[in-house]
Parts: sequence; structure tokens; C-alpha cells
Amino acid sequence: MQPVNQTNGKINLDPDNAEHGLAQLVLTIIELLRQIVERHALRRVEGGTLTDEQIENLGEALMNLEEKMEELKEIFGLDDEDLNIDLGPLGSLL
Repeated sequence: MQPVNQTNGKINLDPDNAEHGLAQLVLTIIELLRQIVERHALRRVEGGTLTDEQIENLGEALMNLEEKMEELKEIFGLDDEDLNIDLGPLGSLL
């Protein structure tokens, strides 16, 4: 199997390269969760239910998570397109 890309949208589960495939799968799940949390946070900010301090903390946490994701993608030789799996009727992740 090939790594995730625009043509096949599949996770690489090649037994000879299990670490890379596992990293790809885990980072894809983390990216999905990060996007969900980010959207929820934006709704809360727009809804006015957070204090200024909570907004500041939330923004900092999301930036730190994004930086860590970039670092991990670099370590495992992945890019955004490698995490862009096809979610069927929901479309692509990214």
C-alpha cells in the first residue's frame, strides 16, 4: 500500500514500514481531533462564553499543539497530504 495521497487516500500499513504507517495513522487521528477542538473553541469564543484569560490560554494551547504536530510530521517524514485521508461521504479530512 502507498502512503496517504490524493490518488488513493489510504493509510500506509506496509508491514516492512510499520512504524511509519502507525505514525501516519496516529497523527491523522490527532489532526482530526485537533480540528474538532479548534472548531469547538471558535464557537465558544464567538458565543462569548469564555473569559479573556480562557481565550488566551486556549489560543496558546492550540498553537502549541499545531507546532508539535509540525515537529512530529517532520520527524516521521510526513506532510499535510499524508494525513488527508478520504472520509467517504464526509469528504477529505483536510
